[in-house]
Amino acid sequence: MTAPERPLRVVVADDQATVREGLVLMLDLLPDIDVVASAADGREALAMVAEHCPDAILLDLHMPVMDGTEATRRLTAEHPEVAIVVLTTYADDRSVLDTLRAGARSYLTKDADRLHIARTLHSAAAGLTVLDPQVQATLLAAAGGAGQPAAEGRADGGRQRAAGDLPDGLTRREAEILTLIARGRNNGEIAAELFLSANTVKTHINRVFAKTGSRDRSAAARYARQHGLD
Repeated sequence: MTAPERPLRVVVADDQATVREGLVLMLDLLPDIDVVASAADGREALAMVAEHCPDAILLDLHMPVMDGTEATRRLTAEHPEVAIVVLTTYADDRSVLDTLRAGARSYLTKDADRLHIARTLHSAAAGLTVLDPQVQATLLAAAGGAGQPAAEGRADGGRQRAAGDLPDGLTRREAEILTLIARGRNNGEIAAELFLSANTVKTHINRVFAKTGSRDRSAAARYARQHGLD
């Protein structure tokens, strides 16, 4: 008989006390969520994460002392293992893009219900990215409304290649990541540029190494140059 999975440990950060307390109460009622701390600003959120080592943080953007975007940047640098889920009333293109580039894994607006928030926290902790439909629309508009999500934008300077033209069974996404490796980008930079989670980038890189027979990033970069993917 297998032991039950432990609840997901979460920190909640929001400067409005009624909202923060409501979120804590709402999430704590769920058997698979354990709210271990709450914070009223970005600096306090950093302290709570350092103290409690949660799996994920539910983070508002517009907070005093340190806003959510800067807190996201600091959390990504200092606690990359913690999944950051933004929950805010703001879905304008600058807020969305700045926060995703800073390292947020998912982005929801405050009209999301309790179960959707909980599912998003679990998905983010598992390395997946969840975007509110309004946020997806914002990213599409920011990309020029070309019919592709921003996460599918090209990183090859405009030289799009069909997946069938790529060597050794590389997918287009894997080729994009290989190109960025060849350009010297680290995992965090790749994640920010392609709007992917750090875990997703690691998974893609492992597949790239396996398909190209590369033992490290230098070998992958050589492969990219040899195949015109740099």
